[in-house]
Amino acid sequence: MEHSTIQLLSPLWSSLGWILLLFFGVMIFKLFKPFLKGKLGEFAVAAHVKLYLKDPQYILLNDLTLPDGTGATTQIDHLLLSPYGIFVIETKNYKGWIFGNERQKTWTQKIYKNSYKFQNPIHQNYKHIKVLEQLLADIVEPDLLHSVIVFMPDAVFKTPMPNHVFRGAGWIDYVKSFDQQMISETKLKRIQLRLEKEVLEKSWKTNREHVENLMHLKQS
Repeated sequence: MEHSTIQLLSPLWSSLGWILLLFFGVMIFKLFKPFLKGKLGEFAVAAHVKLYLKDPQYILLNDLTLPDGTGATTQIDHLLLSPYGIFVIETKNYKGWIFGNERQKTWTQKIYKNSYKFQNPIHQNYKHIKVLEQLLADIVEPDLLHSVIVFMPDAVFKTPMPNHVFRGAGWIDYVKSFDQQMISETKLKRIQLRLEKEVLEKSWKTNREHVENLMHLKQS
């Protein structure tokens, strides 16, 4: 009798195990979805550089977390160094309709009947540039730092697209429009060394502390 009961319950326990495994898998996916979504956008920009900016003078640095001078941090998706200027790139892997202009504090993403607010990426990148201006003040002039906002092709702007905001690989043409050498090879090496010295180590701890700083700013 006991043996028969075990045989009957065995498939049930097996099914329950798979259900629990699936449940935890879904929970983990939801937890890491924003991170993965952001990384896919950053991967696309890195692919654009590899495909369309093959000149070895272009140097792409990814995922830089830097101290902002106030005890907090700022996180830069990409920094493209070149003799023609330094391009500070913020990626947004959003789909659906996008509404926003240069001056608005927040922009809106609309997918069917659902709307979501997110920080104006132009303002977000402005902070990145200000931090870099302070960090590189003795090496490069501020007007050689250029803001670039890159949305993925799935995003459709329903308001006029602001300057320096692009979809897909459209930002490449903007970068290529700078064709006069403004930064010497020596200065580019100094910039790299300075960034390597100041950038925080890539780790979960660094990411967590950066997110905590952002949450604190939102609440203050």
